[in-house]
Parts: sequence; structure tokens; C-alpha cells
Amino acid sequence: MPLPPAPTKRAALLSPDAIDAPARPSHRNSRRSGDSRDDAPAKSGPQPLELFDNLGTEGGGDAPVARPARRAKTKAAPAPAPTSAPVSAPQQQQQPAMVQVETRVPTPAPAAATPIAAPQQAPARPKRKSTGPAKLFVLDTNVLLHDPMCLFRFEEHDIFLPMIVLEELDGHKKGTTEVARNGRQTSRTLDALAAAQDADIDKGLKLDTTGHREAGGRLFFQTAPLDYSLPISLPQGKADNQILGVVHALRDEYAKDRPGKPKQEVVLVSKDINMRVKARALGLAADDYQNDKTLEDGDLLYAGSLALPPDFWTRQSKTVESWQSGSNTFYRISGPLVPNLYINQFVFFEAPGEPSMYARVTEIRDKTAVLKTLKDYSSGKNAVWGVNTRNREQNFAMNLLMDPEIDFVTLTGTAGTGKTLMALASGLTQVLDDRRYTEIIMTRATVSVGEDIGFLPGTEEEKMGPWMGALDDNLEFLAKGDGGGAGEWGRAATNELIRSRIKVKSMNFMRGRTFLNKYVIIDEAQNLTPKQMKTLITRAGPGTKIICMGNLAQIDTPYLTEGSSGLTFAVDKFKGWPHGGHITLARGERSRLADFASDVL
Repeated sequence: MPLPPAPTKRAALLSPDAIDAPARPSHRNSRRSGDSRDDAPAKSGPQPLELFDNLGTEGGGDAPVARPARRAKTKAAPAPAPTSAPVSAPQQQQQPAMVQVETRVPTPAPAAATPIAAPQQAPARPKRKSTGPAKLFVLDTNVLLHDPMCLFRFEEHDIFLPMIVLEELDGHKKGTTEVARNGRQTSRTLDALAAAQDADIDKGLKLDTTGHREAGGRLFFQTAPLDYSLPISLPQGKADNQILGVVHALRDEYAKDRPGKPKQEVVLVSKDINMRVKARALGLAADDYQNDKTLEDGDLLYAGSLALPPDFWTRQSKTVESWQSGSNTFYRISGPLVPNLYINQFVFFEAPGEPSMYARVTEIRDKTAVLKTLKDYSSGKNAVWGVNTRNREQNFAMNLLMDPEIDFVTLTGTAGTGKTLMALASGLTQVLDDRRYTEIIMTRATVSVGEDIGFLPGTEEEKMGPWMGALDDNLEFLAKGDGGGAGEWGRAATNELIRSRIKVKSMNFMRGRTFLNKYVIIDEAQNLTPKQMKTLITRAGPGTKIICMGNLAQIDTPYLTEGSSGLTFAVDKFKGWPHGGHITLARGERSRLADFASDVL
């Protein structure tokens, strides 16, 4: 049979197996399905031949270049019905161009019909969870300054940027702060979208042109004045009110179906609570930017411990395996509880009249899990720098802090639960007694997170002194010992020796550093953003252990909530990692006055 005309797009060589494949008629309705088709005799007359360009190579080289699957149709010249006979050599020589004809290689089948395999497609975009028609989201400036990648977080929905937003964005681009960096990054992203091939601002810029396949909508700019009327009580020159006016005009414009402008719901997205309140007062739809939240509800945060049901041993009596290794006992359990467990999660069994069990999950394999009993740090013989644990959660935390196989520990809890004290006590023991680490590095988020620490006199450590009152209080307690039983090091070590192994650093100068064999304590971690948390954790070198502590109820950073805090982000991302652990401390041990105040105030 004569070959079809050469396609206009580059293609790969025809494989030898594909030459012998039987031809098939074109089915428009079922060509994308992988169902088997009967190899019926072809009808006489010209048949359309489909050419696929998803296996091409760039520049004629040997290495294939991955490209999205595309179908290019060419009109075939009139020819007799195609047959399954291979193309002869003289016919191949008449065609100078290398043509890729996507045919299906027949697979063995017992029936007469030859099943046709589905074409090899490029990895498809993951299916988005659509909850209805696409919406039009109007973004406030603070959303772009908070997350420069927010343009690609709205899935199939469209985005609209008022002109006043670009003006505000331009005013925030100068400086070295986090906000200025985000502003410059957003501007670069907008420039890349506008400079993409076939970009048309009037029709909207496709958000997936820069490689973000998850974004299926378009970006629209305000290119013409919009007619709107706001109450006289709202000052017309304020930027927030101008954005509200744009939302009001767009809502009226997209309220009905028009040629080229289908009906869409217009929603304002802003991190400013007052802005959302004013929008709702005007009858406009408004919502917070939700994509930065790790959890919708802080109560859903991974706690790090799990209470075993009262009938646990009754159910496991026939299938449990136990063995002894050193001072630890191991249990291998199975059942419906296993899928809910994570590596390094603590489990405990407490029932009246029965012995209690406290263990940690060390292995999960298929439908079984291995539990390892814990060391009891509430006993005086196991005191850590003279400190004994006083409740169950503190004992869980001390087991994580003293385990050399755990590289990352997160501790959350209210004031007075002993987070800083236990972290310092275990750090001093492992630095001075065990010589496991060379020194303790302590840092915390100051009130002016990411900004200069001010014109305080002295060196970096002296400037950080006012923020490290918790360090001084706990060191004073550790130097004296808990109730006089401080042990050898607690009695012999002086404050000078202890402080020689503790370095106080500002987190503003952490970028680019690498810590080797250090014991790093990050206090007040709830005030860190996820990006700042990543910057600090990635400083860890070989042999370094990082402890992040904080109280999610004491977030002082603007625009951060319990769901979007860097501490919540770290807890959620590291759960189940074999070298990381988390525990939520539940009960305060500071004093009866502090405990009562925490409950009633």
C-alpha cells in the first residue's frame, strides 16, 4: 500500500513489530479506550490514518524526550483498503521522511479477534476533585505576599488580579524581608506567565504553561475600568475598597450567561479578616486562603501517643508474640489496630487491676507491628541530669530525646509541661556525659520574625539574651539539681562549664550553615512559617539532633494559625519517619498555681 503523506511534526522510527500489526478502521467514539476490537475486514475506499506524536525525539537524537500525548490528524491520499501485509523495501525507499505511525502490536488471544492494546500515553494529569462549575477567585495582595505559589493552588478555577493589587505588589518588592522576597517571586511568576508562547492577556493566561500541571484555570488581569458603586461610608481611595469594588463589578458581570462569558461565581480570597468582614457586609462572597493550612482543625494534629483498648490483651492473647532483648521486651501484634499505627508512635495500656504497659512502635510490616517497651525515666536511678519525669507523656518525650537513633523530635504542649527543661537536661547529659554531641545550640523565633534583632549592645549571644530568659531559668534549676539529687555532674559542674557548651544563636543568620554533631534546640517554634522551619531543619549535618518545641496556643506571628504554623507542618510531615518522633505533653508540672491558672484563665 502507498505510504501516507509525511506529517508536519517530528516522530520516531517505525518499530519492526508495528509493521506486522494489522490495520484497523478509525473509531471516533472509542479510540481513547483500551477495549478489544474485532479485526474485521476493512471496508473499501480511503480510510483516515491517525498519527501520534508522543514518541518523538528532539533533534533526531537517540534519547527520547518526554512530551504530552498529542494526536495529529493528516488526510490520507485515496488508496485501496489497508492490509496487514508488511511494507516492502522499495516502498520504504520512496519516502524520504521517517514517519511514526502509531499502530497497536497484537497480543496473543484465544479468540479470532485480535485485542488492540491502548496507546502508550504520557503520564496524565492527576484527576482533580471538582465540586462544581469553575469559579473566579479575586486575590488580595496579602495572599500573593504570603504564598508566591498561590496562583497554582486553585486547580481548575480561574484567577483575577485587580490593577491595584499589582500596584501594591510593586510597593512591597524592595527590601530583604520575607514579604519583599515573596513579592519579587510573585512578580517573576507573573512575568513568566505573560511571556509564555501564545499568551493572550485579553483571553486569560493559561496557568499550566510554566509546568504546573495541577493548575487548569486561567489568569485574568484588570485591563479596563470597571463600573461599580460602593457605599459612601467606604473611602474610595483606599486599596482594600477598590478591590471590593472590583469584586462587586465582577459579580454583576458574571451573574448571567453571555456570549464568551459563561456564568461564574466570583469569590474574594484574602488573609485580612477585616477585608472579608467588609466583603460579606456588602453581600460579596469571601474566603480565607486555605492552601497554606496543614490541618483544618488543630485538634486533628498527630498526638504521638495512642491508648490501647481495654480488651486489647484479650483479643491479642492467641496471636501476640513476645521476646526479650536486653532490658527491653518486644511484642509483635496484629489485627485492625495496625493500620492506624505509625513508626515511633507510643502506645500505652492502663486498666484497673491489670499491669500497665508503655511501648513504642518500632516496626510495621504488612499486617503486623512490633512494640518495644520503654525505659522508665521516672525512677531515680534513671534520672537525666537530676531530672525525673513526672507523668506518662514526659516519659515518652524523654525516651525520644535520649534515643541516638532519633534525629528529629517535636514537642508541643501548654506552658509548664517541661519541654525546655527536658530538652536541656537530655542535651547536657549527651554532651557532657555521653560525649555524643559536641555542643548545644539554642535558638528561638523572636517577636520580629525574620527581621533585625535590633540595636541591642554586644555580640550575637548578648543580643539574644533578652529572648533567652527560659534558658537562664532552666539552667539555674539544672545547676542546683531537682531536690538535691543532681548526681555527679550536677554537683561538680558550674554554670561556666555548662554555658561553655551552650551556644545561643539568632535564627536570622542560619541560612547557609551546616551543624555537625550538634544538639540543636528550636524554642517557640510555633511562630515559624513552614518555609522558615524548612530552612532551620535542613541545616542539620551528620550526627546532629534537632528538637522543636512550642505551644500552638501562643502564636504571635501575623497571618499564622494553628493549621498553618511551621510546627504543625513539621509534625504532620515527619510522622511515621523511622528517625523522627513527636509527643504532645498534656499536663503541666510547673506548680499548682500555674496549673490552676492554665485551666481557669
